[in-house]
Amino acid sequence: MQQEVILIKNISKKYAMGDQIIAALKDVSLTICRNEYVALMGPSGSGKSTLMNILGCLDTPTSGSYILNGKEVSKMGDDELAYIRNKEIGFIFQTFNLLPRLSSLENVALPLVYAGMSAAERKQRSEHVMELVGLKDRMDHKPNQLSGGQRQRVAIARALVNNPSIILADEPTGNLDTKTSYEIMDIFEEINNNGNTVILVTHEEDIAKHAKRIMRLRDGLIETDNPNIPQKAFAE
Repeated sequence: MQQEVILIKNISKKYAMGDQIIAALKDVSLTICRNEYVALMGPSGSGKSTLMNILGCLDTPTSGSYILNGKEVSKMGDDELAYIRNKEIGFIFQTFNLLPRLSSLENVALPLVYAGMSAAERKQRSEHVMELVGLKDRMDHKPNQLSGGQRQRVAIARALVNNPSIILADEPTGNLDTKTSYEIMDIFEEINNNGNTVILVTHEEDIAKHAKRIMRLRDGLIETDNPNIPQKAFAE
């Protein structure tokens, strides 16, 4: 039996905009198990960004329950959520979010600094994940000395370094050319093959097709939630 990493029950999120109440999510329920690779898709205003923020513990729902790796996080305060974010979630963003004055290795080690790990262990673990993403020879380079694809690899290594429960990637190829995008998606596939749970938020169909399950949102609801069957499976 697969182990549940994410269990969301009847999540709703409402925002006040002037006199109006906007329902960004409407009674959404979903389960994501360990080692799944899920793409979240949907047009602007569909609720996918709101859902991503709740999954990443960057926001809390108006109502409903969110259990992440056995912990009920929907009712947690800011300090508890900050701890959960650092321990349980590896974030990867479209804009990389690297600190320009730090080396690649120092950027990767940041989550371990917040976790209170010793300098020697931080260095060892950070070097290991830098090797995993193919940047063994770029550890001392600062972000402005790297290409866009290399910067995203550093961001991926930073997301992996704490061995989180989920990797949450928000439009991770949005600032990259097609060739580099596919190279980054190959890394995500490898990460998933190594046992990590990956949740990918994208509006690009060709990027979503790399995932094993595609969830489409519309008007605050999950419209479809289907396994992704690669096209090559039909050809065999």
